[in-house]
Amino acid sequence: MPRGKQTANRRIRVLIADQQPLYRRGVRAALGRAADIEICGEASTPEELMAAVNNLYPDVILLDIALSRSRQPDLARTIKQLVPSIAIVLLTPNPTDEELFQAIRSRVAGYIKRDVLPDDLITTIRRCANGEHPINGVFLARPKVAQQVLEQFQDLSWGKGVEHFVSPLTPRETEILTYMAQGYFNKQIAAILNISEQTIKNHVTSILRKLDANARTQAVITALKRGLITLD
Repeated sequence: MPRGKQTANRRIRVLIADQQPLYRRGVRAALGRAADIEICGEASTPEELMAAVNNLYPDVILLDIALSRSRQPDLARTIKQLVPSIAIVLLTPNPTDEELFQAIRSRVAGYIKRDVLPDDLITTIRRCANGEHPINGVFLARPKVAQQVLEQFQDLSWGKGVEHFVSPLTPRETEILTYMAQGYFNKQIAAILNISEQTIKNHVTSILRKLDANARTQAVITALKRGLITLD
């Protein structure tokens, strides 16, 4: 089964990776209400997780941060290096700026509390499966983390040529990128600008190409670093 962005023709395959059986059971029950989501498997150890990544073809992994950090380098980073198309949502009991910064370094798509409400968890999974990065809104709301990311951007290893700017953004692309930096996703931006969601997707593709970015988070950071947009 091919990996990649979720389509309307199949359900979102979710892998639950957590050391606590009761928590995995609770997440499974919470996601059972979503007709477009299927649990493709569970994992409680690093070995089970890596085997599931290779054999179950998940679109999204809900990954306990303690499990992720039980190996060095952390499992989230290892998985993203092996299969970049998999979206990872880190689950943490107590969010901290340092955890958030490390999550960004690991290229995860989401960073949420373990006691997240079921509806919010389902929304996060859908956004991540659609190629979005809800973590954008989290770290940009924390100036200390945003500044740390900007200062250490060269250490993130998010691809080549971050200093090479291919072409300037159009005013519309700048406007859309600003909304992206504020944590809005495509459907919301489309409603605000009164244009189709497909048009927004086309603009996002153009933005990523022009900024030589592989993900929305990288595009936002590059734009902030170059002064193309601001957080004001």
